[in-house]
Amino acid sequence: MKTDADSLYRASFDGSKLSFLPEAVVVVKAESDIGVVLRLANEHRVPVTVRGGGTSLTGSGSPVRGGWVVDVKALDEIVIHADEGLAEVGVGARIIDIQEAAEAAGWFYPPDPSSRAHSTLGGNVACNAGGMHGAKYGVTRDFVLGLRGFLPNGEKAKWGGRFKKFACGYNLRDLWIGSEGTLGVVTSAVLRLVPKPAAKWTVVCAFEDEAAALAAVQALVGLRVLPSILEFLDRHSVQCAERATGESLFPEQRGRPLLLVEVDGSKADVRTQRAVVLEWARERAIAWKEAKTDAAAEKLWEVRRKCSGAMFELGDAKLNEDVVVPMTRQVDFAKFLDDLQRSSRLPIATFGHAADGNFHVNIMYHRDDAKESLRAQKAVERLMKKVVALGGTITGEHGIGLAKTPFLRFDRSEAEIEAMLAIKRALDPNGILNPGKIFERFQVWDHRPLKVKLPWDHK
Repeated sequence: MKTDADSLYRASFDGSKLSFLPEAVVVVKAESDIGVVLRLANEHRVPVTVRGGGTSLTGSGSPVRGGWVVDVKALDEIVIHADEGLAEVGVGARIIDIQEAAEAAGWFYPPDPSSRAHSTLGGNVACNAGGMHGAKYGVTRDFVLGLRGFLPNGEKAKWGGRFKKFACGYNLRDLWIGSEGTLGVVTSAVLRLVPKPAAKWTVVCAFEDEAAALAAVQALVGLRVLPSILEFLDRHSVQCAERATGESLFPEQRGRPLLLVEVDGSKADVRTQRAVVLEWARERAIAWKEAKTDAAAEKLWEVRRKCSGAMFELGDAKLNEDVVVPMTRQVDFAKFLDDLQRSSRLPIATFGHAADGNFHVNIMYHRDDAKESLRAQKAVERLMKKVVALGGTITGEHGIGLAKTPFLRFDRSEAEIEAMLAIKRALDPNGILNPGKIFERFQVWDHRPLKVKLPWDHK
């Protein structure tokens, strides 16, 4: 157990930079330590926040009620069962390490949040994280076969296992996934792997405007092509990335919205899909460029990786909201964002996973400018109401945490929230696990995030 000032400070915030000092940091070395910690926490009514890589962008990992932060990074064992296409993985394992271990055995683990070099499996399970491969392959829940861990009272629990089918009682495995650590503490998971694709091909396309790009997304899916990756970048995202890298993919069409498309599969499948995608690009795009080599493809993806961090030239603070919009309403969404920028007088940079409608909307402002901060606050509220009105949802992979609690009731009815709270009260009657998250209205505007640079801020 650590109680020194530096350890407490480092455990006080996550990627949201919302900081609350805990009373102690408990570094677990073995799975059984979790049970001991939870039994003591229940006995003494101590809040418990579980921490892996600390990459949450909504405050899910910030100990808003103090108490103990339980560091599980040491639970990082990865065992690949190559003959079964399965992996048994500790919650402290980084996603990039899981992917590399799977690839070395000829398999593929698709969920790939942009923080994969830092984020751990536990956090991915807690928020049901996705990433760029989500449209074709799915999100974390689609790859979890079993979970092992502890109930809030410290009792062991196992949901599912090293098998692909089960119908033995309630499916509490899927209830834990996406619950942001409020219903139990996961210690390890059995993951389903898929065969490593034999081939892949990448192309980037420029469009006249955002509405044209998003209309093209629906047209491509209508051709029965489901890319392994289909990323959208609006003009702000592209312009910031171009200035950050000093390069433009299309010098004659600088700053145009882009779609980055990757298809994968067998060599024959990729050849067939390439032909369809190129014909689509000729009809829809104003320019396109295909990658001839893996190195060339990597260079195309560089603009996607650079866009988020590069946005800080537009303001020293941003509200990064991962909303989801149905594909048939994406053009309407683009028109709304244009209107929101004009009315708020703030730059709003948007990029994201177009094939599954999960967009990262970045409302940029200057933190010390009271008028801009107020306009940003009003803009994010309008954004949340609009995505729900379009038939979407306020979060696709970041979760509610603290930052989105003011908007939960835009998306969920009181009856639905009460049903969720009934589950919380039944499993965690003393309310020790990650208290204050999801359901309670946190006034994020009254709590200024720390001005710290995190390892993944450049992505």
